[in-house]
Amino acid sequence: MSKMRAKHILVEHQFEADDLVRKISEGVPFEKLAQDFSNCPSGRDGGDLGEFGKGMMVKPFEEAVLALKEGEVSAPVKTQFGYHLILRY
Repeated sequence: MSKMRAKHILVEHQFEADDLVRKISEGVPFEKLAQDFSNCPSGRDGGDLGEFGKGMMVKPFEEAVLALKEGEVSAPVKTQFGYHLILRY
């Protein structure tokens, strides 16, 4: 697979990511949470990172995206930037 598409929410702490996982499980839209809580500029766009190729994202992030099915949200993924929740689409 050459291209992937994902949205993400970036937060500083594990407990914040865990809280967002709970909110998602309660039905709060991923995009709304990204707008309200993400530390990444992509939060304005609901966390949308668009399309990217292999090697364009840090390794733990890329591996998490590859492990997801379309429409699935990851468990918190730690990178040097913080904790990500990732939605593959």
